[in-house]
Amino acid sequence: MTAKTILLDGNSLTREQLVAVARQGLSVELDSSQLHRVQRAADFLAEKVSCGEPTYGVTTGFGSNADKLLGAHRLRDELPGAALGRHGADKPEGTLLDELQHNLITTHAVCVGKPFSAEVVRAMLVIRINTLMRGHSGIRVETLRALTAMLNSGVVPVVPEKGSVGASGDLAPLSHLAIVLLGGGEAFYEGERMPGAEALKRAGLTPIRLSFKEGLALNNGTAQMLATAALALDTLEYLLDTADLAAAMTLDAFAGRSGALRPEVHALRPHPGQVDVAAHVRELLAESTLVDIPYHLVPRFKQWSAEAWVEPEDQALSFDIGWDWVPANQRHGREAFYSRFLPFKGGKKHQPQDAYCLRCMPQVHGAVRDAWAQACRVIDIELNAVTDNPLIFPDAEGAQFIEEQVISAGHFHGMPLALAMSYVKAAIPVLASISERRLNKLVDPATNDGLPAFLTGNEDGTDSGFMIVQYTAAALVNDLATRAHPASVYSVPTSANAEDHVSMGANEARHVLEMMDDLSHVVALELYTAAQALDFRQAMLNAARRLAARGDWEALAGKVANAPREDHPHYPQFADEVRQLTAALANVGDFHAGAPVRKAHELIRRHIGFMSRDRAMDGDVRTVCELVGQRAIG
Repeated sequence: MTAKTILLDGNSLTREQLVAVARQGLSVELDSSQLHRVQRAADFLAEKVSCGEPTYGVTTGFGSNADKLLGAHRLRDELPGAALGRHGADKPEGTLLDELQHNLITTHAVCVGKPFSAEVVRAMLVIRINTLMRGHSGIRVETLRALTAMLNSGVVPVVPEKGSVGASGDLAPLSHLAIVLLGGGEAFYEGERMPGAEALKRAGLTPIRLSFKEGLALNNGTAQMLATAALALDTLEYLLDTADLAAAMTLDAFAGRSGALRPEVHALRPHPGQVDVAAHVRELLAESTLVDIPYHLVPRFKQWSAEAWVEPEDQALSFDIGWDWVPANQRHGREAFYSRFLPFKGGKKHQPQDAYCLRCMPQVHGAVRDAWAQACRVIDIELNAVTDNPLIFPDAEGAQFIEEQVISAGHFHGMPLALAMSYVKAAIPVLASISERRLNKLVDPATNDGLPAFLTGNEDGTDSGFMIVQYTAAALVNDLATRAHPASVYSVPTSANAEDHVSMGANEARHVLEMMDDLSHVVALELYTAAQALDFRQAMLNAARRLAARGDWEALAGKVANAPREDHPHYPQFADEVRQLTAALANVGDFHAGAPVRKAHELIRRHIGFMSRDRAMDGDVRTVCELVGQRAIG
């Protein structure tokens, strides 16, 4: 076994291994020590059939046909006109037992819609092979090896997306998976879509014929919903971290407050996800000189004018900055506050807490993490579970009747997966929504703490800046919210009511996987917007710092909008306090974001430049969405 091969034994498949095979193209190998169990169950079935024991799905029909015992010969051969052949039907080969398994696959492959991606189909194959390795399904070793060879050779069956109700398992999509083994259906090979038989031929493989219960073993299980769920959770894991990063960049851009992230705060309400998010964002903000800076140091944006800056090093600035002074007669009742902070109002509101989208981010992101973790717990169990029916226990002690060794049960029912994914499905719009709220706060001059409206100078009134970026995020959030209704609450009975309660887990998991793109785009748009806001915030603060460092307090006083005249009684106090502001600004170092945030910002800026004036933004948006989609950020 090489480093690019995953060993399957039916007991130890992990989500990481599944993703590696599905998305990175790794091969799989069957654990030889487990194959004797596989063959033992197949031999047991063959023995029982030879003894004439009635067995569901082997010597009986399926579902509502379970009460039909197969005879020794085909009654249809005695029908009038039988000798002329059956119009529109394949000529049966082998015994009725063989035909039963063959027909199960060929008649159940009836899904519709566009094909699943190759990574989903490869994941389905891995899951099916792994569960069959447990040795409770009755499949032969040679059939299992043929399924493995199809995966490893790069044959990807065409599996249309829609058609499973999630009980009895994913019958229809798994039949599309299995029909190619029989030389039917369609498959992709080396990127080309073709008949299944041709794909097998090009890969050097040959079709197989199914034996006892093998059709049922191949198509009765939860592989589609599990494959889509596992891949969705892998993507969501990355997006959870990226959403934390976007939130941290936004918090830095706001020069926000870190108190709501403190560990002693979250120790009082220790939901695991919440605690983890708070710790993660603290790490992302490490070395930040923007969070928790005093109110009076933060100027607000003013539109550029030709007289805004005198020094040559400031001539390239596309903005002006400013403060308001709070006169002594307006400080009554606030003496304690102004003994700590200088009486200047700039960009930061004089309040001890940030908006919910910033302050409650650990609680919201953390709750989504908890939904993800719960789904992962379910998926991890399901990856190594036996999910077909009936279950075969050839070595059951004390068994007297076949019903004690071939047991009909309900492991194919997808409700454990369906409910776990409905939880995740409801959580996805929540994560997208709080991201959009942060984005909106950044562009709204009423809420962005002194940044320019829509993050652009707009001196001539012609620029829209980042206005419509928020529209796109809002549209995506609405789309996600309208898709969040749980499919699992609406069962539609099937098989003439023999299957009178189904999970709809295949729809649930497929929806979640599809929703990952929109969630990714919302988070990408926040990062795009936060990068612009962070540039403005750092540039404005550092411009103020440079102005103060020159020691010319009167130049800084010129940035105060309501400065009193020199002959005003308040002027001496104003001048003294401006000198204090000048000294405070001159004595601080360079203003910058947290180290991980800076790294992400630099990556964005390597691909997308700061937008000083309106320009076509479609390329920027496409690029930032690709960066997040390719997991380049974070």
